[in-house]
Amino acid sequence: MNPIIISIFGINIRWYSVILLSGIIIGIILLMREGKKYHYSKDFLFNLAFWVIIFGFIGARLYYVLFNYKMYLNNPISILKVWEGGLAIHGGIIFGFITLALYCKKYNARIFKVTDMAAVPLLLAQAIGRWGNFFNGEAHGGITSLISLQDKHIPEFIINGMNINGVYYEPTFFYESLWCLLGVLVLVVLKKYKYLKVGGLTGAYMIWYGVGRFFIESLRTDSLMFGGFKVAQIVSVILVLLGTFITLAVNKKSKFEDLYVSEKGENIIF
Repeated sequence: MNPIIISIFGINIRWYSVILLSGIIIGIILLMREGKKYHYSKDFLFNLAFWVIIFGFIGARLYYVLFNYKMYLNNPISILKVWEGGLAIHGGIIFGFITLALYCKKYNARIFKVTDMAAVPLLLAQAIGRWGNFFNGEAHGGITSLISLQDKHIPEFIINGMNINGVYYEPTFFYESLWCLLGVLVLVVLKKYKYLKVGGLTGAYMIWYGVGRFFIESLRTDSLMFGGFKVAQIVSVILVLLGTFITLAVNKKSKFEDLYVSEKGENIIF
């Protein structure tokens, strides 16, 4: 699979960059639409998205480099070549959340209300972004056979893309993308629950993505490692535990208290 779409005056335009950018743009549009329902200004949300994306990218790259530091010792300038891949979503989530929390605190916005609004856009952006890994030939699983892939009814173009140097690999990027898309549907349905509490979508996102990533990560062969354990699985367990804690905590409130759909008066301006 060719990772380059086109070369213009010696500059390579890569699928990875275009796909990630597409996911980000779609995510921002959905966040703005959701925020409008609850009287959050466009300026507040756009600037929030801007800083979260900037520091999220930095965090995603630093996280990846930290656990692969030996790769960059002899050529540290390659750390800047993010267009070639090497972004860890967990690092992006961690840095992005810290940025979001600080930003919300500065403007007196409720952190969990904003993370609730961002849950669906983020999960959809993740589903889209995984296709960048496909064109880079990364984030795949172990060696498998053509028949095995065909038996799973995987689209032919994906099977062909997973034929790397004559060897077929499990398309774990595809599994994760499908899991994220299914999660988007689950969260959209959950949003229609009239007794949904503020923080409920955030907890559901953490549980959903954590569970899926834990099992999908077990199939991958390029995992970041720490002490013999896959880092993504460790973080996934933490996500599930935190998500469960948040879900239980917010649902301790009375039935009609702190409902997600009824909170329309924050009037957050920038």
